[in-house]
Amino acid sequence: MKSDFAAARLHLERAGHYLRGDDDTSHTTLAALDLMIEAITVAQYSRHSADVVEFPGPAARKISYQA
Repeated sequence: MKSDFAAARLHLERAGHYLRGDDDTSHTTLAALDLMIEAITVAQYSRHSADVVEFPGPAARKISYQA
């Protein structure tokens, strides 16, 4: 099963809208939510490394001039 990063990010952003108090707990929680949202965004848009197939270089061509 794949993670739905977009939905998770949306829910965390919505949670942040409810934490608009001026107290220390709200500020600390918002900072933690921001870190989580950033981590989810990185995971959502990161690309997995691909296997690179190495092709042989150009072959040395012998040019023969026949008369």
